[in-house]
Amino acid sequence: MAQNMKTPLEMLYQWEQNKAEEVYLKQPIGGQWHEFTWRQVGQEVRKLATAIKALGLPRGTNIGLVSKNCAHWIITDLAIMMSGHVSVPIYPNIGPDTLNYVLTHSEAPLLFVGKLDVWDKMKSGVPEGVRCVSFPKYGPEGYETWADFTKGHLPMSGTPQRSLEEVMTIIYTSGTTGKPKGVVHTFEALTFAINNALTVIKLGDNERFFSYLPMCHIAERMLVEMGSLYLGSTVYFAQSLDTFGENLAEASPTIFLGVPRIWTKFKMKLLEKMPQSRLNLLLSIPFVSSLIKKTIRKKLGLNEAKYCLTGAAPTPTALMQWFQKLDVQIQEVYGMTENCAYSHYTRKEKIRHGSTGQPMPKVDVKISEKGEILVKSVASMQGYYKQPELTEKVFEDGYLCTGDQGEIDDGGFLRITGRVKDIFKTEKGKYVAPSPIEMKLAKNNHIEQVCVVGTGLPQPIALVVLSEGGQECDKDEVADSLSESIKNINPQLDKHERLKKVVVLKEDWTVENNLLTPTLKIKRNPIEKKYGKEYENWYETADTVVWEG
Repeated sequence: MAQNMKTPLEMLYQWEQNKAEEVYLKQPIGGQWHEFTWRQVGQEVRKLATAIKALGLPRGTNIGLVSKNCAHWIITDLAIMMSGHVSVPIYPNIGPDTLNYVLTHSEAPLLFVGKLDVWDKMKSGVPEGVRCVSFPKYGPEGYETWADFTKGHLPMSGTPQRSLEEVMTIIYTSGTTGKPKGVVHTFEALTFAINNALTVIKLGDNERFFSYLPMCHIAERMLVEMGSLYLGSTVYFAQSLDTFGENLAEASPTIFLGVPRIWTKFKMKLLEKMPQSRLNLLLSIPFVSSLIKKTIRKKLGLNEAKYCLTGAAPTPTALMQWFQKLDVQIQEVYGMTENCAYSHYTRKEKIRHGSTGQPMPKVDVKISEKGEILVKSVASMQGYYKQPELTEKVFEDGYLCTGDQGEIDDGGFLRITGRVKDIFKTEKGKYVAPSPIEMKLAKNNHIEQVCVVGTGLPQPIALVVLSEGGQECDKDEVADSLSESIKNINPQLDKHERLKKVVVLKEDWTVENNLLTPTLKIKRNPIEKKYGKEYENWYETADTVVWEG
C-alpha cells in the first residue's frame, strides 16, 4: 500500500488549515439548519478527545456510540480516533437485548448516546457500570451531558496520529440471523478502500452528501463520513422521517445512496401523484418529456446528483430501468461490512443491468466450486472480535467468503444469484434460491415487500406485503394483478421453482417488529418463525392469491 495514504485524522487536520471557515456539517434542528465549519468541528473534536483521554483508559479501548445520523456522530467518531481508542457504532433502533450484547461483548466502559427515537425502549440494555454521555442539542436527558463531560478540558493540540495498523472501529453487523458479529477494521482497511474508490468514482472538493441511512452501517460510513473527509465536502443530515423529502430537496446532493426499498418508495410516491399511464403519455412528448424529467428529479432532490447509487440488497432491474427513463441512472455497488463495502461497482459508462458491476481497483474475485463469491483486498477485516473460529471459517486462502452465490461473465461483470444460506429444499428434495424469484415479483407495483419460502412444501409460495397503492386498490384488482404476475413468472422458472401461491399479509415488515434489519433487508428466519405454521393451510387453499386472516 502506498505510504502517502492519509488517515481520516490527517484529513481533518488538512481541512482545519485549508478550509477553516467553510461549512462541513449541516444539521437541521427544529426546521432550522445549524452549520459547523471545519474549524468548529476540529475544535469540538479536539475538546472531546481531551476529555476522553483524561479518563485514563488503556489505548485502544472500545467506546460505544449509539445515535441516528447527526453532526455529533461524526464529531464523536473523530474524537474517539484522536484520543487513541476504538469506536463501536451501534444501530439506533435495536432492542435492549442486542444493545446489551454489543456493549457487554465489546467491553465498552463508555457510551455516547445521541439522537434517538426509541431510547426509552433501548436503555434498559445498557450494562451496569457503563458511563453514558448525552449528545448536545438532541441527546436524551438523565445522563451526563456533553457540556459537563468536556467542562474544563482544553482542545487537544497538535496533530495526534494513528498508525494504519491500529484498529479503528468494530462494526457489529445488523445480522439477518443470529447475534451480531463484531467486524474488526484497521485504519489501513478504510483508508485503502476510500482512496481507491475515489479513483473510479470521480468527485471534486465541493460535493454535497445527504446522510440518512444508518451511519453505523459500513456503506454510509464509507460514502458519507469517509467520502466527505477525503474530499473536504459538505454533509447534510435529515431531521426526521417526516422532513426527509424536504431535507433531501434542500440538500440537493451531488451523490446519493439509496437501498432498494428507498428507490421503490420514491417510485410509489411518484405514481401516487401521477399514474403510470399519464407519465408514459407525458414522456412520449419531446418538449414536455424533458421538463417532466427535470421536475421529477428536482422534486426528489436528485437534479444535481452526479451519482445515484444502490446497494445493501439486490435492486430489481425493472426498477432501475424505470428510473433510467427519468434520466436517473442508478449504479449498483456491492460489498459487505467485512470488506468495508469495497468490492464491486457499476461504472457509469459500463452499466449492465442485472449485474453489480466490475471489481473495484486492487480487488481479486473468484467463484468457489459451490458457486460462492470470494473476494480479496486490503479492505478485508482483521476478523470477528473474540471469535477466531468463526473468522477462520469465513476466509479461504486469504479470500473472504461472502455468503453470496454468483456468476462472473467474460467482461468481469458480477451477477449475484442468491444467498448460500437462503437456499431451501422443497418436499421434492429440490433446492430453490429465493432471491431471483423475489426480484421478478418485485416488478409488480402492488408489492412493497416479498419473501419466497417453501421448506418442506411441494412448491414454493410467496409472502408479500402490499405497497400503499396496493392497499388502496380494490381487492379483486390486486388479486388479478398478483395472479397475472405468477402466470408470467412461472414459465421463466424451472418446474420445482414455480410458485403455487401468493399470500398477502396484513402486517408490514419493519425494523421495530424485527422482520427487517436496520438496513431494511428482510430477516428470513424471523419471517419463517412468524408465519411458518400457516404454510400448509395456505398451500391447500383453492385460490392462487391467499389473504391472511
